[in-house]
Amino acid sequence: MLALLQRKPFDQITVRDICAEAKVHYATFFRHHETKEALLSAIAKDEIAQLNRLTLSIRDAESYEAGFQALCGYVADHRALWAILLNGGAGGAMREEWLRVSMVVAKEEQPINAWLPTELGTICAASLIAETLAWWVGQPEDAYSVSEIAKILYRLLSTSIMAPD
Repeated sequence: MLALLQRKPFDQITVRDICAEAKVHYATFFRHHETKEALLSAIAKDEIAQLNRLTLSIRDAESYEAGFQALCGYVADHRALWAILLNGGAGGAMREEWLRVSMVVAKEEQPINAWLPTELGTICAASLIAETLAWWVGQPEDAYSVSEIAKILYRLLSTSIMAPD
């Protein structure tokens, strides 16, 4: 599916397209996934879960910058995949899943500050990170380093969403 998403939007991809690309029988697809949306959801959930683990480590890290460094390092190591997921035909689904998972996590954590409602802070943080990463993986590969993007994310979030009361 990822190769197909490089060529056309998700809504134009059929299950037959996916089967032809993967060289699997049509019936085999349905043994594993009910719909193409279910396949996309599984891919998105796996990647978002990994990124979410890294994002959570940012809050637990001794330094937020080190956490952003780990997050950006993971995206850089899987740059082609993230470029497809964030900027290809699955971009909307990825952002929805990222926000959904972020909301679940936010409900279990203490707010960083009192001035920003938790739900709004979560929406802003998830959107800011997703859009920054989407922009980054859309740039030429050597345009910005992992460290530069980690610093950008840190400054964007620390001067806005993570700002103290």
